[in-house]
Amino acid sequence: MNSTTRSMIAALIAVGGLAAATSASAQPRRGDSTYQQELAVCGHNQQDRAACIREAGAARQEAARGGLTSAPDYQRNALARCGLQPPADRADCEARVMGGSGNTRGNVEGSVMGGGVIRESVTTVVMPAPAAMPAPMPAPSRVPPPAIAPIAPMEPMPMPAPMPAPMPAPMR
Repeated sequence: MNSTTRSMIAALIAVGGLAAATSASAQPRRGDSTYQQELAVCGHNQQDRAACIREAGAARQEAARGGLTSAPDYQRNALARCGLQPPADRADCEARVMGGSGNTRGNVEGSVMGGGVIRESVTTVVMPAPAAMPAPMPAPSRVPPPAIAPIAPMEPMPMPAPMPAPMPAPMR
């Protein structure tokens, strides 16, 4: 082969390598769409913008390494915690997690970013009617209590006269 042919082959290989590198970098990496969505949220939430961008980048890097998995099943986790409750309370706990069932009505308010999620459940319990009403107590009489007569003040007792002081003996 002559040198022109070798130069052409080398140039074609170089162009092919450059085209492959360009097309590989043009393909979105794993997690790029999620990263772009997270960046779009930064500055529109209660988190510091710089911290938000750092966390989005860290999540993107972890996703590229395959470290991020699918979101956890929070409902299954909450139901597992209900399994630790006493049997009498377990049904109410599961009704709160599931959002109300039967005679239980549930309400969920708030968000994690807002400070917390508040779950409220209202259970209607019908109380049985009392068996028998006891006889009413007789009404108290309306007689006024006896009055206490005032006591006359006592006269003060006279004080005894003071004793005269002894006279000193004359001096000699």
